[in-house]
Amino acid sequence: MLRFQHSEYLWALVLLLVLQVAFLGVSWWKRRSIRRIGDQALVEKLFTGYSRKLFVVKFLLIFLAFFFGVVGLANLQKGSRMEKITRKGVDVMIALDVSKSMLATDVQPDRLTRARQLVSKLMDKLDNDRIGLVVFAGNAYLQMPLTVDYSAAKMYLSTVSPDMIPSQGTAIGQAIQVADDAFNKKERKHKALIIISDGEDHDETAIQHTKAAFENGAVTNTIGIGSPSGSTLPDPETGGYKKDREGKTVISKLNEAELKSIAAAGKGIYQHLDNNTDDVVATLVSKIDSMEQKEFGENVFTDYNSYFQYFLGVCLALLLIEFFIPEVRRKRTTDNASAA
Repeated sequence: MLRFQHSEYLWALVLLLVLQVAFLGVSWWKRRSIRRIGDQALVEKLFTGYSRKLFVVKFLLIFLAFFFGVVGLANLQKGSRMEKITRKGVDVMIALDVSKSMLATDVQPDRLTRARQLVSKLMDKLDNDRIGLVVFAGNAYLQMPLTVDYSAAKMYLSTVSPDMIPSQGTAIGQAIQVADDAFNKKERKHKALIIISDGEDHDETAIQHTKAAFENGAVTNTIGIGSPSGSTLPDPETGGYKKDREGKTVISKLNEAELKSIAAAGKGIYQHLDNNTDDVVATLVSKIDSMEQKEFGENVFTDYNSYFQYFLGVCLALLLIEFFIPEVRRKRTTDNASAA
């Protein structure tokens, strides 16, 4: 099994696009400056030692060095030893709303980002519990089955976005059913389902599926995110706010009544998430810890071999090569004796 120990560092690879744009910008500026002076081929000959190839090579070396440096910092690892570990805990499935209404900014920086922060902090508190992830909008999908590998879980969480589900809506009922199917059907307890949503545009089957999940042993807790007064939604196409067919600005509102009804049907609790992330996490952990726990064994990697040193070595080598490549082409010297 391969993994990155610090997968969050991989976001720095986005800066490669910045480097590429900077390179294209400088190249364009140089070509424009040469064209202003005169014929490009003639002007380049006038610049003693100027070499466009050297300029490109030096940039490529820096580009590759940055790539290998970031991968090295993220520390690619390979599992070296697997052991069967017995744990006591609860199976926790998280159903996360990724509909476009979750991009509303009545919770800063937006509802979805704050929800992801909540899930990440919850993972930090769940030591022996297995955790899984369901994402939903107009449809629901099992993003990650139950696991105790929290590093992998956070990697899955980092990829969550509204673009992963094209059909819009809030199919909470389907999300509950998918989560219920992901649990062990042979057990009738030790199961917790956490739904994080604004509850907008919900379907009518949510209560029915919640009761069915409870009969299968799953306690359902809900987290409402957003404000009852609502917020506008950004429209990437226009750069303004999303409008309906009549041209009116769309206001997305938190539907607390629906989420409270689901929690009541699932014998769980409802909480409102705004800026109180730590309080919500603490209450959830307390609720999960109060449940009857089970013993389960799972084969997990306990030791990993790290390969960061190879990537950082390549990075350093590329930087050294770039350093010793001259800025300009060296002149060829003639032998004075032979010239004479």
